[in-house]
Amino acid sequence: MLGGFTKDLGIDLGTANTLVYVKGKGIVVREPSVVAIRTDTKTIEAVGEAAKKMIGRTPGNIRAIRPMKDGVIADFDTTSTMIKYFIRQAQKQRWLFQRHPSVMVCVPSGITAVEKRAVEDATRQAGARDAFTIEEPFAAAIGADLPVWEPTGSMVVDIGGGTTEVAVISLGGIVTSRSIRVAGDEMDEAITQYIKRTYNLMIGERTSEQIKMEIGSALQMETPVRYEIRGRDLVSGLPKTMSITSDEITDALSDTVSSIVEAVKVTLEKCPPELSADIMDRGIVLTGGGGLLRNLDKLLSRETGMPVLVAENPLDCVAIGTGRALENIHLFRMKSGPASKSRR
Repeated sequence: MLGGFTKDLGIDLGTANTLVYVKGKGIVVREPSVVAIRTDTKTIEAVGEAAKKMIGRTPGNIRAIRPMKDGVIADFDTTSTMIKYFIRQAQKQRWLFQRHPSVMVCVPSGITAVEKRAVEDATRQAGARDAFTIEEPFAAAIGADLPVWEPTGSMVVDIGGGTTEVAVISLGGIVTSRSIRVAGDEMDEAITQYIKRTYNLMIGERTSEQIKMEIGSALQMETPVRYEIRGRDLVSGLPKTMSITSDEITDALSDTVSSIVEAVKVTLEKCPPELSADIMDRGIVLTGGGGLLRNLDKLLSRETGMPVLVAENPLDCVAIGTGRALENIHLFRMKSGPASKSRR
């Protein structure tokens, strides 16, 4: 049967990284959401990891861009080309008569109907037989093994590259949610601006991301750590090396972290009392790359008075959940909408 040759795909189309889940195989593609384009010929030079290595290092005729911004499509054609590349990567072992796959793509919960349609259209243009969307926090909750279909409250905070998604889920639906366009990229930008403002030193986005991963923390560490950075001195214009402390980075990240904490508090305030009691028992679950920021779980716990835990595979939760949602693809086919609608 021809259908047997088709492997349906789940795609976590993130602002920073894209992960592809193949039904029956798990995550087979994990690449940065970056495309390098030749400006003179408008041709694609590289996609994914190869393109990310070019950021800040390209000649004048090549531009390395992120076609996704704040979790939504900023450049339609480039996003479509990127999705097509990732689908091909996932289907390396191609059958002679393989049909186009059905693809489930995750989207932010605060997405508009127009933005959602753009994701579906770009996915179909990339070669999908059919495209469905699932809301990011719902996918994250499935991937984190939360009991999303049961009459009990689960709360997930998914901090990606472009958006932070906070949602309370019960009975296969999102009861209350908040999506803010403050997440990992905003943290990187805050570090860049702090170092520029304080030391007149310009650093690239890859350097700021590295600083966040190495010494970033939501609370000041008991033993501050020093870290050496390199950049361009804005006064002399020459390369310069200097060291900074983890406490400085905590200060630089304070506004961004406060926005995330506030989004969690607002969502909790809107949560029905019965579900609040469930969350108090089970705790708030952190997913996404931003959930790995040191001491963020401690800060959230202190601010909300609730237990907070980081999911087992925070970076993969959304992709795993999107892939698992393929098992219920008939629900999406019937309703042609995100998984936040009740399961019958």
